[in-house]
Amino acid sequence: MASASSSSASEELTLTVKWSGKEFNVRVCGDDSVAELKRRICELTNVLPKRQKLLYPKIGNKLADDSLLLSQLPLKSSLKMTMIGTVEDDIIVDQVDSPEIVDDFEIGQDESVDIKDKEVNKQKLRRRIDQYKIEILNPCRKGNKLLVLDIDYTLFDHRSSAENPLELMRPYLHEFLKAVYAKYDIMIWSATSMKWVELKMGQLGVLNNPDYKITALLDHLAMITVQTDSHGIFDCKPLGLIWAQFPEFYNHKNTIMFDDLRRNFVMNPQNGLVIKPFRKAHANRDSDEELWKLTHYLLAIADLDDLSTLDHRKWEFFAEDNAKRRRHV
Repeated sequence: MASASSSSASEELTLTVKWSGKEFNVRVCGDDSVAELKRRICELTNVLPKRQKLLYPKIGNKLADDSLLLSQLPLKSSLKMTMIGTVEDDIIVDQVDSPEIVDDFEIGQDESVDIKDKEVNKQKLRRRIDQYKIEILNPCRKGNKLLVLDIDYTLFDHRSSAENPLELMRPYLHEFLKAVYAKYDIMIWSATSMKWVELKMGQLGVLNNPDYKITALLDHLAMITVQTDSHGIFDCKPLGLIWAQFPEFYNHKNTIMFDDLRRNFVMNPQNGLVIKPFRKAHANRDSDEELWKLTHYLLAIADLDDLSTLDHRKWEFFAEDNAKRRRHV
């Protein structure tokens, strides 16, 4: 096979990765980034991308740059890559499973449309749809809207320390989930490992709550990397993955997604709502009312035919206006 640098960006590559005395065949494309390669290796080995160190003949430390595209590297199928890394068994003590992102950014409308419609990103989404199968925990309900929730800083302050995880839970979490469950199926999508997602949601009493059901959990392996002119390469959460696997239930008209990072919405900007981050739980848990307020918003829009026509940046005004109208009826 020709080197990746001389091939087309969309050409598929099969790379051999050696780890822990075993060899793994990893299929990627030239337009994938190093971060995507690490994600695929994680699928096979359960070593989280942040724990991986990749070694490849004669290219130095270039594989340490997650933003590099594989087409920019002289990779050959005849050469073997070595991965050094350890599986995390005791992730409960690791409260920084995901990288801290403090420089979230606003993407202009024109560039946002370009990202969503760019063919290379559509191809990545199609590959992810083929590779990642969502496991249903509780049945999808015909006629319900879909609410997709992030975890870190959305439902849980994952960076503060506490003896009991419940101390870091966002106020009104269970009341919020119980109320919106009447109108919405609920999926939880975190940019961390599935083991961490299951652990934290179990500790918070979300997975087996008698008052509501979680339809499915998604982790970092369901994300894709996209490249932008203004902000480089980063990961995002494409809702098209869910819509493709459950077309009879969910689509762009009946889905809304909460995340504290707007960059996660770039493949579906009309469906994203940026939630105020819940940080410093010990100082803010008595005053944070974000989920309580958002409950009113979600119930107010639940019967609309098309949620994607709303400007979710103005959700607080919509909720206030709706409350005023109800008082005057």
